[in-house]
Amino acid sequence: MQTPNASTTEPVADSEISADVKPVHQGFGDVLSSLSGWWRRDVTSTVDQVAVIEKRRAECTLSARYLLMTCMSAGIAILGLLQGSAAVVIGAMLLSPLMDPIMGVGFALAIGDFKWLRQSAKSLAVGVLCAILFCALIVFFSPLQTITSEIASRTRPSLFDLGVAIFSSVAGAYAMIRGREGTIVGVAIATALMPPLAVVGFGLATMNGTVFWGSLFLFITNLTAIALTATAMARAYGFSTSLSEKQTQMQAFLIFAAFILLAIPLFLSLRQIVWETNASRQINTVVEDVFSGRARVSQIEANYESDPIQVTATVLTPEIIGEAEGEARTAITRRLDREVEVSLTQVRVGSSQDAAEEAELASARAQEAEAAERAEDLADRLALLAGVPLEDVTIDRQRRRAMVTARPLDGATMATYAELERRIDSTEPEWDIRFTPPLRPLPSIAFDGEVPSAAGRRALTLASWAQDRVGVPVRLEGPEGSVALLRAILAAESKAMSAQTTGPGFGTVTVSWAVEE
Repeated sequence: MQTPNASTTEPVADSEISADVKPVHQGFGDVLSSLSGWWRRDVTSTVDQVAVIEKRRAECTLSARYLLMTCMSAGIAILGLLQGSAAVVIGAMLLSPLMDPIMGVGFALAIGDFKWLRQSAKSLAVGVLCAILFCALIVFFSPLQTITSEIASRTRPSLFDLGVAIFSSVAGAYAMIRGREGTIVGVAIATALMPPLAVVGFGLATMNGTVFWGSLFLFITNLTAIALTATAMARAYGFSTSLSEKQTQMQAFLIFAAFILLAIPLFLSLRQIVWETNASRQINTVVEDVFSGRARVSQIEANYESDPIQVTATVLTPEIIGEAEGEARTAITRRLDREVEVSLTQVRVGSSQDAAEEAELASARAQEAEAAERAEDLADRLALLAGVPLEDVTIDRQRRRAMVTARPLDGATMATYAELERRIDSTEPEWDIRFTPPLRPLPSIAFDGEVPSAAGRRALTLASWAQDRVGVPVRLEGPEGSVALLRAILAAESKAMSAQTTGPGFGTVTVSWAVEE
């Protein structure tokens, strides 16, 4: 039996529910508004804009220290490039101070401080000019002016280089805004500002236009990407600006346009690199087809910068084909749709496939015999320098590695053993020489202000080398700032040393073996 109110209670409740509780439909605009509120409330409001700007502004001044570090970094970079040493080039990246004025340009654009912009641009321009001229001077007086692989790799920038610069700049700007300054070491290596400038100096000294303009374009790509990305990051983090809304929109448009203008030639360069790779594969296939697959292509080279394209090859064949060059030229021209000149050197090895294989094997045996003779000579020299019997020298010809543990020599320091390895390594660039020294005291690392002095950098390099060779941990002991900087430098090279601080500030760091008593 129903109560008198039962029939009216349910409809009232339903009407109240239908009137007061409505389904919530959150659109894309509401999501963006929510994200924007969270960004302003929980992210940008936690940034000390004044402190960040003041620190960035202080590091953009044109000073004697800035010019000295720029020139020293440039000198190290060009010497490493001339030797083809990637490790030395990395050291130059770590020392380069060019990141500071470039970031200064980016932040100044973001807040509309044109006085700061002029100051940063002036420091950057003077630093760039000094680096180029200093490198050109070194190359001009250097007996080595050969284009090494390290130099050549910085003359053809592509779209990938732009991507590296953008991602690195995002990381660098974030580190500066959020106070994660230790990340800058990795950013300096990734963006590689100084090596392209050093190659520009090389191109200027050798009057090589291809090298000069290619490396200059790579530097401009890195510079523009870093500065404009820093501008975008600063605006995203809500840095106060004197620009009007219209000026802000124009700034965003110009940044976007600049990236598009950079991306077009870099994309074309990347496409050319891919095309040349595919063309080399097709050229090799055509040459083999001309000889009906019975010959062996021993060596093939293509010069794509010449007009027409120059192709040279050495072919081991059982039968000399008089029209081989003409057939290869016609086929390659048809496939590449480019004019080609072909020069084939045909070496007759017999009338069978086995004869070609025997000729190739004979050549390989001759090369093997020469390699064995060089390995024996290397072992003799290592035994003599280390003061040990010949059987104590380990030679791995397959991996091209030679290892020896040196005897203690009277009066020899750790630097002596490092120099012995360097000298023999310079005569065998294709070999990995491992000269293990006995335990000797390690020199302290001196500082010039807040950076290691020239002698200090050499001492750090020596300590790192000694730890690698001996296999015993090394300990750093000194002021907190100096120890932290040295460990950051080592971390960038995927190395580590234990540390003990003696107080705040910067100063000499003692280096010792961490041997358990």
